[in-house]
Amino acid sequence: MRILIVDDHVLFRKGLRHLLNGFEAELEIVEAQDCAGALALAREPFHLVLLDLNMPGMSGLEALEAVRPAFESSPIVVLSGEDDPRQVRRAIDAGAAGFIPKSSTPDVLCGALRLVLANEVYLPAVALRGIDQEEGAGGGVASGRLGDALSERQVDVLRKAVQGKANKVIARELVISESTVKAHLSAAFRALGVHNRTEAVYVAARCGLRLKP
Repeated sequence: MRILIVDDHVLFRKGLRHLLNGFEAELEIVEAQDCAGALALAREPFHLVLLDLNMPGMSGLEALEAVRPAFESSPIVVLSGEDDPRQVRRAIDAGAAGFIPKSSTPDVLCGALRLVLANEVYLPAVALRGIDQEEGAGGGVASGRLGDALSERQVDVLRKAVQGKANKVIARELVISESTVKAHLSAAFRALGVHNRTEAVYVAARCGLRLKP
């Protein structure tokens, strides 16, 4: 397994490397101190990309927006000192497969990464509480009945969308057009009672909806 850590703080990178030593028996960790360094490694295969949001010369989600297109096949997990629910939602909407606050314990970190590697999305508990308070999404079908409300292909598209994959990537992987992807997502969002993929991720996590194959 190969993991790329992108963070401008040397001590944090070294500490994270130490925490991940026992994560897998055969593990290679590569480090980059900024987005330019990460982009220089984009041709290499990685099972996970761990990305700090607050990178030199960048603010907000600029780092994620810069790195995401270059690592289409690698799930990107955001590591941040912030845990504002709105920031978490924006990160997921920008294609992150998970958001782990830097205040998390080592056990939470490893559990979150294993969840992402299993094609799920990890959200901190504070983010799940936030959507209940602020958006009220999820007035659609119950999670156990989603298979009855959607076709198998619609569930396939939804599964890939909540993994953070862009429409063009979903289209390529399922050998369908981007317009068909959009149509399937619209049907899935209506079934869940949401308006976009970010809300779909939250509803899936909150309701225990499993989208793995």
